[in-house]
Amino acid sequence: MNAPQPLDRRRQRRLLLGIAALFFVPLGIAFYLYYGHPALRPAGMVNHGDLIQPPRPLPSLALPLFAGGDTAPGFLQHKWTFLYVGSGVCGEHCRAALYETRQIRTALNRDMTRVQRVFLATGACCDAEFLRTDHPDLITVRAGAAAAPLIALLPRYGGVDPAEAGRIYLVDPNGNLMMSYPADARPKGMLEDLKRLLQLSNIG
Repeated sequence: MNAPQPLDRRRQRRLLLGIAALFFVPLGIAFYLYYGHPALRPAGMVNHGDLIQPPRPLPSLALPLFAGGDTAPGFLQHKWTFLYVGSGVCGEHCRAALYETRQIRTALNRDMTRVQRVFLATGACCDAEFLRTDHPDLITVRAGAAAAPLIALLPRYGGVDPAEAGRIYLVDPNGNLMMSYPADARPKGMLEDLKRLLQLSNIG
């Protein structure tokens, strides 16, 4: 078989660059227009969460699942992700957060498949019957030592440890941590933010 000629190699490189551009450029433009150029937003359009600027790329880790086995290393990529970190015992505030993210995802209707929910459970884990019955779509991960590099990237607000803050984090389809919501955030505002991001982005 003849080796590829220089012209063929250049054509192949251009093709690969074009495919990469189709994937990354739309998301970059969307973020630039919405977050980097506020003057272009419609009047009164503001985000309800706390932006993380610049967005923080999260490490690609294979973490142990509550149900057994491990996640794929890139499990926080390819979809928009609601990430909740808290005690695996999952008390009142935890259950409220999981309920809210479930309802928000359901409210997206046909776009709900573009969003996943991840519960990073610290300490004793977990109430299997509750998770199986109320949250069958939830990805529950045991937050042991392997998850430490990820947790270390979660911002502290008021010096509170992320595992105790009860915040809900939003991760984009490229695995970047880009927004978070306090424990008392209004679900309606979270839904509005997510709908807007899904409209602006054609990936995930």
